[in-house]
Amino acid sequence: MPPRRRYDQYCSAARALDLVGDRWTLLIVRELLAGPRRYTDLHADLPGVSTDVLASRLKDMERDGLAARRKLPPPGAAYVYELTPRGRDLLPVLHALGEWGSPELAELRPTDAVRAHWSALPLLAVLSAADVGAGLAEVGTEEGEFHLYVGAEDGPVYGHGPAPVAADARLVMDAATCAEVCRGQVGIADAVRAGRVTVTGDGALAKALRE
Repeated sequence: MPPRRRYDQYCSAARALDLVGDRWTLLIVRELLAGPRRYTDLHADLPGVSTDVLASRLKDMERDGLAARRKLPPPGAAYVYELTPRGRDLLPVLHALGEWGSPELAELRPTDAVRAHWSALPLLAVLSAADVGAGLAEVGTEEGEFHLYVGAEDGPVYGHGPAPVAADARLVMDAATCAEVCRGQVGIADAVRAGRVTVTGDGALAKALRE
């Protein structure tokens, strides 16, 4: 691999940008925070990235200790990429970057791609800040479903589609409400009280959200 371009500055921000400052790298981290992903799945959920660039970024992330590639056991036998603990440590960076960038989501551009699970990290931050406890939350909008591991200390922090096991809480809302909650324009508790978010389930997480 060719040597990576560096800032060559003795500064922690510069050193961090040496590792994650290239275009697409942090968005790959966003996708891998859902757990191990196949190359084809990553490419499908990163519209606009070329196959060459994606392959290059993944190799860089492996080299820098942010991600690892491994082969699933049979019958899967496919190769997947997953974050290392060092890569997972970027979760608060994604949270902070998402909060800083949320004002830019006031308008949906005609060329914007949309994936339901792109709301997962902002909504996870909202639920964590609301101090509703830990648990598995399933979220449904007209754009699709995803699930959140609220309070998870390791492993995936969200996943695509319905929860793999019975969720502690299920939240149903329209996409507009989800966007407003994620941007902080309306609090999750206020949205639940107003009936804009329907919460079902018998777990402690569901009860805390309905209080």
